Amino acid sequence: MSHAPPAYTCPFCLLAAGKFGPPLLNWASEVIYRDAQVVAFMAAGQFSTRPGYPGHVLIIPARHFENIYVLPDETTARIQALARRVSLAFKHLGCEGTSTRQHNEPAGNQDVWHDHLHVFPRWANDNLYRQQRTQPANEVREHQAAQLKPYLDAVLRELPLLQLRN
Repeated sequence: MSHAPPAYTCPFCLLAAGKFGPPLLNWASEVIYRDAQVVAFMAAGQFSTRPGYPGHVLIIPARHFENIYVLPDETTARIQALARRVSLAFKHLGCEGTSTRQHNEPAGNQDVWHDHLHVFPRWANDNLYRQQRTQPANEVREHQAAQLKPYLDAVLRELPLLQLRN
């Protein structure tokens, strides 16, 4: 059962197809990883007011799957494998830990009808889950992506993602 409204245009499908800018909130410069199965980019809605917060990342399947209930196991594995590598890249930026979060259906707080996994850098007593979501400017997210991407590239050289069947 889909929860997308009638005539829904999926913003994550557009992003996965390489379309950026208005009406979308993200720009190409905010993408930190892309392959045939998954895309990782800086989240437009962020939750921390910590000074120097490096933003958080969303990982989406490149194909449209509304939620975890219909996500193929191989795609789930690919998303989780990339989440591990993004977490390792965040560690290079000095965070003390990481958290992941994924939502399904309206009661589960899903607000984009395309499966996505949040990867957050964490610090002791950061009160992440008590923060209100904000939308930093594209330039801020672009800077966050530029900071994180070299570390993710280094992690991927050391720990490449396995090639999975499509």
